[in-house]
Amino acid sequence: MADISAKDVKALRDATGAGMMDAKKALTEAGGDMDAAKDILKTKGLAKAATRADRENAEGAIAVLSDGSTAALVQLRCETDFSAKAEDFVALVDRIADAVLAEGEDAAAGFADDIDELKLSKKENIELGRVVRVVAADGALLDTYLHLQDGRGVNGVIVEGTGVDADTLHQVALHVAFAKPQFLSSDEVPAEEVERERASALEITKAEGKPEQAWDKIVDGRLKGWLKERVLLEQGLHGDKITVAETIGSGTIARFVLAYVGD
Repeated sequence: MADISAKDVKALRDATGAGMMDAKKALTEAGGDMDAAKDILKTKGLAKAATRADRENAEGAIAVLSDGSTAALVQLRCETDFSAKAEDFVALVDRIADAVLAEGEDAAAGFADDIDELKLSKKENIELGRVVRVVAADGALLDTYLHLQDGRGVNGVIVEGTGVDADTLHQVALHVAFAKPQFLSSDEVPAEEVERERASALEITKAEGKPEQAWDKIVDGRLKGWLKERVLLEQGLHGDKITVAETIGSGTIARFVLAYVGD
């Protein structure tokens, strides 16, 4: 049996953050081999971390990067804002975004070990959320926005537009961040959702005792308001009466990407 010194236990604890008894047991099991003991602790820690996979992880951090023609957005989820604001957590989401910008969305998978290390050190359910890379089409512009809070990104946006000037496109990006639309146009809203909302609006209208000849008009108005809450092009830019579609005129918004803490 290897002679496990207090100095060895302390060194392993400092290197892994493990408790004293866990460090001693791992060193004993590894016969005093420090690297093997680290592997043992990691294996046991990840097994324990798997039991946290069902825990809510609505906190986290977001990174958005752009080189002008390409943009990347990465969301890393965790359980507490304490972990999300930590320097190592923010640094990791930034590194992943940098790799995704340079190499593509698949590059995020190469950070699995780094995420595992965070799971062990934070003792939380940590996982990737949205990972998106947008390459602008010929003649299109990209705009990005990242809202920072306590040193971390909490709301990130990428917008691609054609025939829209840079200032207007940026205003659209800001609007997306705070209005949080779900769809670009009404055509993207699933038909079954629209029909379900229409049926609900009709029942409400009937229950209110509205005259039958006015039902269709009232339901159409309510459905329009419902869509306006969800569809970017139908929303008033920054809450004004002029819609996003009217603001961009003959220009087009090809797509937008949105991720925010708590979504």
